[in-house]
Amino acid sequence: MAKPGFSPGTRKSMQGNRSRDTKPELAIRSLLHRRGLRYRVVARPIPGVRRTADVVFTRAKVAVFIDGCFWHCCPQHYRQPASNVEYWRAKAQRNVQRDRETDALLASAGWTVVRVWEHEDAGRAAERVAGVVARAASL
Repeated sequence: MAKPGFSPGTRKSMQGNRSRDTKPELAIRSLLHRRGLRYRVVARPIPGVRRTADVVFTRAKVAVFIDGCFWHCCPQHYRQPASNVEYWRAKAQRNVQRDRETDALLASAGWTVVRVWEHEDAGRAAERVAGVVARAASL
């Protein structure tokens, strides 16, 4: 049975959304791996804290989040849905707030956070991440 306000078609579509191993994640991870970088996938940078990063460089203390444009309110691509507007607006705002809290939490624990939008060029994003990891590892 679909949630109130969701049609069976919407429910099926939502179930098809991947929480990990999305195309942008796979592309960036592949490029990072080709550069010789090794990392953990979908890991909690701070044990015991329920915040999961998409790519984690434990020694360098760098956490990478690859954010979807819809789910994280990309300033370039976010478009409000036509139906169930209040539900989606509140959900997107909670995601953005949680992102800010996660960034602050990780920064206070000595981590560097890199956020990449799903629409960014994978090569440029991987280059940026590799640079951050190299700088953090040399500290």
